[in-house]
Amino acid sequence: MKKSLSLLAVLAVVGFASTPVQAADHYVSGMAGISWMQDSSIDLPLNLNEVFGVGIDLGYSSGFTAVGAVGCDYGSTRLEAEVGYQTNDIDSITGSFDGDSASLALSGNAKVLSLMANGFYDFDLGGVELYAMAGIGVAQVSINDLTLADTNDLGISADDIDDANEYLSRRLGAPVDLNALGLNVNETTLAYQVGAGLAVPIGDGIMLDARYRYFATTDFTMPLDLNTNISSHSALLGLRVNL
Repeated sequence: MKKSLSLLAVLAVVGFASTPVQAADHYVSGMAGISWMQDSSIDLPLNLNEVFGVGIDLGYSSGFTAVGAVGCDYGSTRLEAEVGYQTNDIDSITGSFDGDSASLALSGNAKVLSLMANGFYDFDLGGVELYAMAGIGVAQVSINDLTLADTNDLGISADDIDDANEYLSRRLGAPVDLNALGLNVNETTLAYQVGAGLAVPIGDGIMLDARYRYFATTDFTMPLDLNTNISSHSALLGLRVNL
């Protein structure tokens, strides 16, 4: 499914870019809204997920998305360059094995900074504009300070953590604090998006723009050779202003 959407995004942008060149109106736009990041499946090295029937997923809470763009309007088609930002808290990790699963609460956040080339096709409905869009580009994914949120759920007390810290520090010859072992990831990967929206004129050269967006990255590598990707749904609202 994700491979099909990424191919669709590539073909759509190439198609938009190959439309006949004509005089274009220029515009700037800005949008913001809510994002719902889908669970990220973590792939173990050596295909161990399939070998042992193990599943590991990161869960997220709803978050914030903002995008800004500059573009060219050719009438029924548009091309634009877009910068985007998305942030979501990571709230759980779920492990499954042989049909059974268990979840633990996590603390941390995921941030995505993206640079995209987008293509649009506009349908003029008598002043109101309905459109479809697709984009390809790159994204920098950052996962910060990923730690267990509450070890009490595991029956582990604060004294148990202190004893473990003391033991590991003595064995390793260096200070260890299990409460602060944050997983940090900072990777750049390919990204794509598809969406649809509705734009309504509210002034001279100003459009109120509402959009649904599906955004995803290709796989990137985390510590311990773990692979995963990011995907999300967003509801955005903003303005497009002709220059």
